[in-house]
Amino acid sequence: YRKALRLMKLAEKFNIPIVTLIDTPGAFPGLEAEERGQAEAIARNLYEMTLLKVPVICIIIGEGASGGALGIGIGDRVLMMENTWYSVISPESCSSILWHNWNFKEQAAEELKLDAKSMFDFKLIDGVIKEPLGGAHNNPEEMAKILKHEIKKHLIDLKDFTPKERIDNRIKKFSAMGFFEE
Repeated sequence: YRKALRLMKLAEKFNIPIVTLIDTPGAFPGLEAEERGQAEAIARNLYEMTLLKVPVICIIIGEGASGGALGIGIGDRVLMMENTWYSVISPESCSSILWHNWNFKEQAAEELKLDAKSMFDFKLIDGVIKEPLGGAHNNPEEMAKILKHEIKKHLIDLKDFTPKERIDNRIKKFSAMGFFEE
C-alpha cells in the first residue's frame, strides 16, 4: 500500500491520471501484518486517495475483498468487470465468523450480494464492464480492448472537473455509501 501510494503521488505530481486494477483476496489479518502497520497503511491510502487531484479510476478485475481492495479502491469511478466480486469481507471469512467454519461460504456469498450487478444496484460502484463471451480469461485481447475503451470513456468524462470538484465529488460519493433497514 505504501508503494502504491508513492506511485499515485508521483502520478499526481506529473498530472497523470491513475488507474488501479484490483484483484486481491484481502489484507492478511495476522499479527505480523499489524506489527508492520498494515491497517495504518490502508487507512492512509483511503485518506490520501480521497485527496488526489488527478482523475482516479478503480477497476475490480477479480477478487475485491476487504481492506485489501479498499486500500487501492478510492476513485472518481469504481467499476467492476461483470464476473468479479467486491465486498468488505470474503465469503470464507464471513462463513467462519457466522457459522464458525468455512462450509457455508456459498451461503455467505449469496447473502453478501457481492456480485457486480448487486454492487451497482446498491450504488457502491459506478458501472459494470461487460466481458467477452465465456469470461475475460477466454479472450484476454478482447477484454484489454474493452478495458481501454472504458478507461478512455471515463477519463473524458472526468477531464472537465477541476481538482477541487473531483475531491469534493469523491468525498460526497464515499460518504453517501451504505444503508440499513430496521
